[in-house]
Amino acid sequence: MTDTIEDTPADTGPAPAPPVMVDEALAESLIERARVEGLSLTGPGGMLAGLTKMVLEKALAAEMTAHLGYEPGDPAGRNGGNSRNGTRTKTVVTEIGPVAVDVPRDRDGSFTPQLVAKRQRRLGGVEELVVSLVAKGLTTGEVQAHLAEVYGTEVSRQTISTITDSVIAGMEEWRNRPLDPVYAVVFIDAIVVKIRDGQVANRPVYVAIGVTADGERDVLGLWAGTGGEGAKHWQQVLTELKNRGVTDVLILVCDGLTGLPDAVAQVWPVTIVQTCIVHLLRNSFRYASKKDWPALAKDLKPVYTAPTEAAALDRFTDFAATWEKKYPAIIRLWENAWAEFVPFLRFDAEIRTVICTTNAIESLNARFRRSVKARGHFPNEQAALKHLYLTLTSLDPTGRGRAKWMIRWKAPLNAFDLAFDGRLSAGRK
Repeated sequence: MTDTIEDTPADTGPAPAPPVMVDEALAESLIERARVEGLSLTGPGGMLAGLTKMVLEKALAAEMTAHLGYEPGDPAGRNGGNSRNGTRTKTVVTEIGPVAVDVPRDRDGSFTPQLVAKRQRRLGGVEELVVSLVAKGLTTGEVQAHLAEVYGTEVSRQTISTITDSVIAGMEEWRNRPLDPVYAVVFIDAIVVKIRDGQVANRPVYVAIGVTADGERDVLGLWAGTGGEGAKHWQQVLTELKNRGVTDVLILVCDGLTGLPDAVAQVWPVTIVQTCIVHLLRNSFRYASKKDWPALAKDLKPVYTAPTEAAALDRFTDFAATWEKKYPAIIRLWENAWAEFVPFLRFDAEIRTVICTTNAIESLNARFRRSVKARGHFPNEQAALKHLYLTLTSLDPTGRGRAKWMIRWKAPLNAFDLAFDGRLSAGRK
């Protein structure tokens, strides 16, 4: 029997405003005029700059009319107590370069323009462009050179830093926002960045991604550590997540850090801690000669693909009998990690594929690493967090920390609910 799902219109709120349409004949006429007069479309003195100047000045003149209550030359404005008082020229930086705009003035100085506010030297598009370039890994010097070369716009490094600093309030709000009470899976990992604190040193930045009860992946936060990655620091991070509303996590997936299961148990006593299989394999190969990697991988595969924990133990016994004499360190590695390795073997295939690796968070960390590579080091902790936050929001046009690559969760959520006695549904808001 096939279920039929009837599509119903979704309540999406008021319809968006229609886009502003430009008459094609007018556009062609302007382009032809630029060609005949030898004008460029972009750059200083280009036609787009002239059009931008015209549009801004017309809009400012309309603002002045609304402020005074009468049109230019209208007798209604005589003896009204206030009147137009010429203009002052102001240069603003736009996405197409600097544009000199004549801003109208009034006699008593009460006119406050909205489109180009007092002391405003940049239109919004420039600020968005600067933030986007910084998020992609460009330094302030590189952004400055890019704006000068492409747009003919001179913007100081201090101005660029000021623009990006404007996101700090939003970042702090995002880092302290309330979270869902229950997550099906939480992935945790850390990346290393260079921060100058007296002297340049490697510092960990902790990252956590949660799978919500609605099946979406959500970046839960970014935290700067003080030294090497350790279970103590992770316990502080997890405690903060609990304080922000996370009362239960079904499965926490990590890279096998020593002491982390005990740290997790202090915060969420019934949470299952799962070691990432990929990390376990990588660590195994570090103890072996490269020429033995293919054979080791082949012999380990039956262990982590076993249908049950008992079968995995049998396969590991066979593996140990083959390799213990040559690589006893690999055997000890797996024995020490066994308690955190086997939990995923209790579940069906759809859950196993979700929780056996930290690939979900490794993908995000790879973007972070590409972005910080060109920076060398950051002057302080806040600068590093700000840069990573900009990288995150550049993947997400909503600015809520949900990146484009975070697609709908593919594993059926009812599989988690069945495996965990409905704890996931109990946490739905």
